[in-house]
Amino acid sequence: MTADTRLHLNVFVPTTGHHEASWLYPKAQPERVTDIGYYREIARIAERGTFDSIFLADQLAIGRSVRHVAQGKLEPLTLLSAIAGSTERIGLIGTASTTYTEPYNLARQFASLDHISGGRAGWNIVTSWSAEAADNFGLAQRNSHSDRYKRATEFVDVVRKLWDSWEDDARIHDRASGIYADTDRIHAIDHVGEEFRVRGPLDLPRPPQGHPVLVQAGSSDDGRSFAARYAEAIFTAQQELDDAQGFYADVKRRALAFGRDPAAIKILPGLSPILGSTQAEADALEEELNELTLPVVGLKHLSQRFDGFDFSGFPLDEPIPLEAFPRPETVQGAQSRSQVILTLVARERPTLRQLLRRLAGGRGHKVLAGTPAALADHIESWVENRAADGFNIMPAVTPHGLEAFVDEVVPILRQRGLFRTDYVGRTLRAHYGLDRPTSRYARSA
Repeated sequence: MTADTRLHLNVFVPTTGHHEASWLYPKAQPERVTDIGYYREIARIAERGTFDSIFLADQLAIGRSVRHVAQGKLEPLTLLSAIAGSTERIGLIGTASTTYTEPYNLARQFASLDHISGGRAGWNIVTSWSAEAADNFGLAQRNSHSDRYKRATEFVDVVRKLWDSWEDDARIHDRASGIYADTDRIHAIDHVGEEFRVRGPLDLPRPPQGHPVLVQAGSSDDGRSFAARYAEAIFTAQQELDDAQGFYADVKRRALAFGRDPAAIKILPGLSPILGSTQAEADALEEELNELTLPVVGLKHLSQRFDGFDFSGFPLDEPIPLEAFPRPETVQGAQSRSQVILTLVARERPTLRQLLRRLAGGRGHKVLAGTPAALADHIESWVENRAADGFNIMPAVTPHGLEAFVDEVVPILRQRGLFRTDYVGRTLRAHYGLDRPTSRYARSA
């Protein structure tokens, strides 16, 4: 592999940081969470570090902990369009739900972002599981886990058809004849399925990347199959090397079964770094953040991962009996994340207070406190041992934590020949080493 494609780094941009108490930390800036300048600053730091991409999540409902946690996220596609004008190379990945939007609208929005950014757009495909989101869209109840993935499968098929509906050479700009576009090269998709009826074509030309990069984050059995079929980058959560290796091998194997090149899927586990010049300094910073946490917040977040199960009746300083947890296969929300938590509980047997602190930093993602060299060692080990193609970096506090990673960890990765020293291409596909897809309507030579 070349240095350009060997290791991939995405930054998951939160409000004030990924630690649930980040807004209370002195270097956090909670007053700026609706300030476009704040996010432009974060994006430029990541671009200075030659990150492949930045990523904005979305949840379509106010969080249960807004009383105690800084919230108020801007809508991702609007924000990414604003960021596009103040950056040049970094990819722009936004979350959009297949449950609470329609294929035509979404295809048009991401095609627009791809044109605005010159080919840097990526779509993080989610199937939206929260009861609060369902209430905001007038649904009496959430769709089941399997039904959401069934809808998502057809949804993505329709979106990709719409992105292809203009052939690459449909615009001919012939002033002499007065013809702007060859209508024989613009196609109605005439999709009729169980979930959608969409005539098409899209009302703007094919995106610069052909298709914006498809990203997915589910790790349940349905999620893995969906990712193996469609995803070009996967955001996942594993705590241990052997679990990450198992996930990596399973998804690559499933991709092969779908006739895809496994190398065309980049697997990026979440990693929340807490950096110090010494291990003791890093540990002290982690402890400082954990001391700021409120159990009431952690209990709400834990409950949300298990379909609203109430953990508040368990003593904080005793382990929760393993059998008391709802089984992940019965969870209709985030099945994969509930399994991560249950695996952690079975392995470490923490008290409830300890569990809440473990989850406060990364909500099931790997939190690693250490020196820059130790962080680089971890990244190198997981990539070399086929547990990851890179990482979804989740700073505990932004922009402070991201800046420290860019200034202190990225140079070590470059010195080791693991990471690019500059961008080679201009599109997100180029950063990830992905081919530009050929339109299904393209005429054979």
